[in-house]
Amino acid sequence: QSTYCSTMVQHCEALGRAVQVVNLDPAAELFSYPSSFPGSGYVCVLADIRELIEVDDVMEDESLRFGPNGGLVFCMEYFANNFSWLEESLGHVEDDYVLFDCPGQIELYTHLPVMKQLVEQLQQWEFRVCGVFLVDSQFMVESFKFISGILAALSAMISLEIPQINVMTKMDLLSKKAKKEIEKYLDPDMYSMIEDSTNILRSKRFKKLTKSICGLIDDYGMVRFLPLDRSDEESINIVLQHIDFTIQYGEDLEFKEPKECEEDKSALVDEYFQYRVDE
Repeated sequence: QSTYCSTMVQHCEALGRAVQVVNLDPAAELFSYPSSFPGSGYVCVLADIRELIEVDDVMEDESLRFGPNGGLVFCMEYFANNFSWLEESLGHVEDDYVLFDCPGQIELYTHLPVMKQLVEQLQQWEFRVCGVFLVDSQFMVESFKFISGILAALSAMISLEIPQINVMTKMDLLSKKAKKEIEKYLDPDMYSMIEDSTNILRSKRFKKLTKSICGLIDDYGMVRFLPLDRSDEESINIVLQHIDFTIQYGEDLEFKEPKECEEDKSALVDEYFQYRVDE
């Protein structure tokens, strides 16, 4: 997620957009967000949760004795009880585009209340919030893994109750063959997924379970993925446009809709992959 934030920081700056970064990962290693402007160094982090609490400190505390996961949960719950620190750190950020770099542990977005509480607090502070759910594209090249990823995205959407953009990252690291294979997962046909999955399964119980899961995903029909290739400015811009559309960024200005609307999304995705293959 830090790599995504770094990419978006540089892209936003190149567009002349004011952008701020808030690190909310208490387990993050030292990481800076490079500026896109030559000689300007790195973007200043607006707030860093590690100034409030760090996972290493919690794990080293003899009275707590937490491991990495327990330490992270403790840190985030402590953070939820100290939102006043975040409010003070944010100060007055009118009209700025703020990126919240959050921890990657999925349980924070599915069955723990911390991130939901954060979203509600930000909304009370009159932030327009959009979640960006990131999945490594290298993990999604098989139907079973894709179904797992799409369920995780759907679970986060239902739990947080905010608009959510789902993104397949690291497309630039895939081979041409893998890019061609993953194309079908960007606008999936769950009935085809059922056939792909059940042909591998021998157990009737698992076949029935897989059909039920795919049917659930198809009934909701809420999850679609956008490809993100760090080496392709157009790919980055498409993701940013969807986020802008979701939060109505710059609504006081004349608003432009994303280049591809739902009707022609498949055509644009085909064009993107064809371009990468031709290279």
